[in-house]
Amino acid sequence: MDIINNSNGHLAHLNGSRGPRMAPTLAQAEMHSRAQAAQRHRTTAVSPMAVHIDVERLERAGKLVPLSRHSAMSEALRRIKLPLLANARARRSNAINQRGALIMVTSALPGEGKTFFATNLAMSLAAEIDHSVLLVEADVIRPTLLQQLGVRAGFGLLDVLSRDGLDVNDVVLPTNVPKLSLLPAGTPHPHSTEMLASSAMESVLMSLMASDPNRIVIFDVPPLLVASGAQAMASRVGQVVMVVEAQRTPSPDVARAFAMLDDRPLVMSVLNKTPESALAYSHAGYYG
Repeated sequence: MDIINNSNGHLAHLNGSRGPRMAPTLAQAEMHSRAQAAQRHRTTAVSPMAVHIDVERLERAGKLVPLSRHSAMSEALRRIKLPLLANARARRSNAINQRGALIMVTSALPGEGKTFFATNLAMSLAAEIDHSVLLVEADVIRPTLLQQLGVRAGFGLLDVLSRDGLDVNDVVLPTNVPKLSLLPAGTPHPHSTEMLASSAMESVLMSLMASDPNRIVIFDVPPLLVASGAQAMASRVGQVVMVVEAQRTPSPDVARAFAMLDDRPLVMSVLNKTPESALAYSHAGYYG
């Protein structure tokens, strides 16, 4: 089919031997063109490709704990995840906490190792037989999670929160690690912190829970004492893990951070960067 311009400013379609027939006006054609462009944009936004995580390289660099062999750190991760798994599995029968599969990882201050812990916790949980894991880059002010994994980010959480018609499950990135997916922070936005406290964020959480009942979602969120979005997220998840750097984080700051979580029923603390190892199991119970 060819398209030519008639002298009257309309478009005519040449369709075989039938001769020219009148088409929509230029304004209508422009609207159609814009609709096609919008459809192409939506297709681009919601067609995630599987990404490759170079596990061996990250293990050699000390960014991932080797789970294939026993070590103090791998055993610590196994012990830490047990109560988290128990709470996630109990959500089906526990009316008090139906969000046990939504786990937030935070710290009091930057640099305490929360992203390191969140990543390794997700890897350890992905080794479980009965669950898949989604690791969310929810530290939207200074996202570093995907960069540390060597993954180039595209559309993500902030795009879902700021754009109509974009579903969170369409921007989740499958990986080469079995049962592990990633959700990037997305395109920077001037109101990114406020978005974490919005009703749109609640809709995202509901969608994540409904789309896969066996999915555990790990949120790497900002430190509590430097970003209000962390406390807003804490009110929406079922479990919180507080990472504390050994021999560095001032005790008053730790106390202040835990005080911000007083209303949360399930809070676990993990001591990181101890002299004995890069990760130490500290407290398997709950704060408060």
